[in-house]
Amino acid sequence: MSHLTHLKQKTRLVSSLTALALAVAFSSVGFGALPVRPSADARATDANITRLTTGLLEHSQLAHHPFDGQLAANVLDRYLDALDGSRSLFLQSDVGEFAGYRATLAQETRGAGDTRAAKAIFARYLERLSQQTAYDRYVLRTAKFDFTGHDSYSFDREQAQRPATAAEARALWWEQLRAEYLDEKLSDKRPDQIVTSLESRHTQLLRTMTALRSDEVLGVYLDTLAHVYDPHSDYLGREQMESLSIAMNLSLFGIGAALESGDGNCTIRELVPGGPAARSGLLKPGDRIVAVAQAGQEPVDVVNMPLTHTVELIRGPKGSTVRLTVIPTGPAATPTKTVSLVRDEITLEDQQAKARILDLPTGKGGTLRLGVIDLPSFYADMGGGARRSATADVSRLLGKLNAEHVRGVVLDLRRNGGGSLEEAINLTGLFIRKGPVVQTRGADGKIVVDEDTDPNVLYDGPLVLLTSRFSASASEILAGALQDYGRAVVVGDSSTFGKGTVQSIVPLAPYMDEAGLGHAYDPGALKITTSKFYRPSGASTQLRGVTADVVLPSTSDFSDVSEAALKDPLPWDVVPAAPYERLNRVRPYVATLRERSDRRLATEKPFADLAGEIGRFKKSLVSKSVSLNEAQRRQEMAESKARDAELTRDVAALEASRPTSYEITLKNASSPGLPSPQTFTKKADSRGGEDSTSDRSTSDRATTEDLILDESVRILADYVKLPKLPAQAAAFQRGAAP
Repeated sequence: MSHLTHLKQKTRLVSSLTALALAVAFSSVGFGALPVRPSADARATDANITRLTTGLLEHSQLAHHPFDGQLAANVLDRYLDALDGSRSLFLQSDVGEFAGYRATLAQETRGAGDTRAAKAIFARYLERLSQQTAYDRYVLRTAKFDFTGHDSYSFDREQAQRPATAAEARALWWEQLRAEYLDEKLSDKRPDQIVTSLESRHTQLLRTMTALRSDEVLGVYLDTLAHVYDPHSDYLGREQMESLSIAMNLSLFGIGAALESGDGNCTIRELVPGGPAARSGLLKPGDRIVAVAQAGQEPVDVVNMPLTHTVELIRGPKGSTVRLTVIPTGPAATPTKTVSLVRDEITLEDQQAKARILDLPTGKGGTLRLGVIDLPSFYADMGGGARRSATADVSRLLGKLNAEHVRGVVLDLRRNGGGSLEEAINLTGLFIRKGPVVQTRGADGKIVVDEDTDPNVLYDGPLVLLTSRFSASASEILAGALQDYGRAVVVGDSSTFGKGTVQSIVPLAPYMDEAGLGHAYDPGALKITTSKFYRPSGASTQLRGVTADVVLPSTSDFSDVSEAALKDPLPWDVVPAAPYERLNRVRPYVATLRERSDRRLATEKPFADLAGEIGRFKKSLVSKSVSLNEAQRRQEMAESKARDAELTRDVAALEASRPTSYEITLKNASSPGLPSPQTFTKKADSRGGEDSTSDRSTSDRATTEDLILDESVRILADYVKLPKLPAQAAAFQRGAAP
């Protein structure tokens, strides 16, 4: 049996044991003792799914929290926000009326699976949405839009009071419509085009929401119920399970973006490496998609639309074009932009590891040879072709870097959102002799320690890990372990994402079938948080992530992309440390590395440009509003364009001083010698669409990322050249040998 086959079987075994544990836990609460309702009636199916979902969350989710009155109240509040994220539809009188459900909701949900509250609230939502749509159509056809005043639109209403009267609601709708109109006008559209576009967008949203099936409405409600336990517990309806199956088989024809829904917004959570969205350089995590259009058609508004329907709009045939209307994360003055992407198939081939070899001039006529490995995810063999794993691929690349006598390595994890736990453990083992990599505490409180048991070390030289807020889950396990061991210098954003929890997907149909409960439709599945990750030192990666030894400036460090920014995250905690060898290869040198990096950041022009951008970004996070004065907005756009031009000039000077680099891929890693040298700067993919617009050019955004990578390479060069303690010098010498 191959090692990879063993890992796959181990993964399946863990999943089976988890499902068994959930089944035992659920049967122990007496589901079988409840009155059996074998009818295939849709209402009975709704009730049974609701009781089953509630029972599983109560007894199998990590927190083991009963669905009591407090959680039920939270469900009502979150459900209102899921339908009306801008808090502009439901009136205060509506909320007061719905408050009558609070006293009995927990008992009726757990006992009878009663979902009358969810349906009544949704019916009122459709009523209010219909009123807003009629108002918007009337205003668009009759009103004159003026943008010469000095007022502004506050787009963050998460904590705002709901309107007390219909007149107050209409005032909010008017301001929202003005903001949308101005965004369209700043794209230089004619008034008739703006009216047609906005009217079609809003009308289509009403049609879509009115056409939702009963089980889809239930799905929104149960997903809200799951989220009050933690942000990663979800109810997955039939369409979501189909999407998950497509994604797991890596045969998705789309844009290559993981989306999430919160408070009515469809937000990009992460970009799939190699996908159209990532290649374009026009989108980034945190951007909000507000409308989707097919080629030659008007956009469809997706604000407050269920995520499954938004995904259906974005997905389509390979080679077709989809246009996204996006509110970029960043300064509030940044206008809404339209991004055209050509759908493509996203395969594992696009996501595999790759490397570079860099020859840095030393100033004495010589060069310092360093390596960079880009690892976008901890992928594992999915079957159906040549066996592939992140560990095996990185091993090949490290072998090539060793053969070419690199003196140090940067492992780039900035866009690594996680993946296979086994791959994270095995890949960590390439850099340490053996020992614990991660500890996992389950719902029963027991702690399992996963170790690297292979004493062989593939690379023992100087190592820098480049991380960001987008480094999550499995990448945090690797970074946390190597930081605990004192094996690698962690560089990048102040901390990683902070996701330290584990989820299991539990199909509901088998439980309902076993209990003799008929179901009129596919009951879907429940994704439940069942355990928590801890570092060898015992500290959780939850919320706090992995903090950088040397912090580099970036706008992502101040974005809302983090576990702590999500609602109701599980807390940070600690467990006893597992015995492991502390190598102490980092701490003696961190102060010097920080000092030298800070000196460069303070004196070099590109970093001054970046600091200015960060300052504007932070200011926008405080104001959370946008001016409705057209002249001011156009001036801000012109200033942004001028800054982009200045950055382009600075970058041109920077590129002239970049070192010679050699692209190392899995295809040429086994070939003798080095390929022809290539330009170090990443070039943006041209397949984003001819009519794509952006708040900054694709090349500028790629250059900002390269600027951070450049500095991490210089930190590595400093690390390599610093005088080492005797033990470290001997170890690094072994690592530098071919």
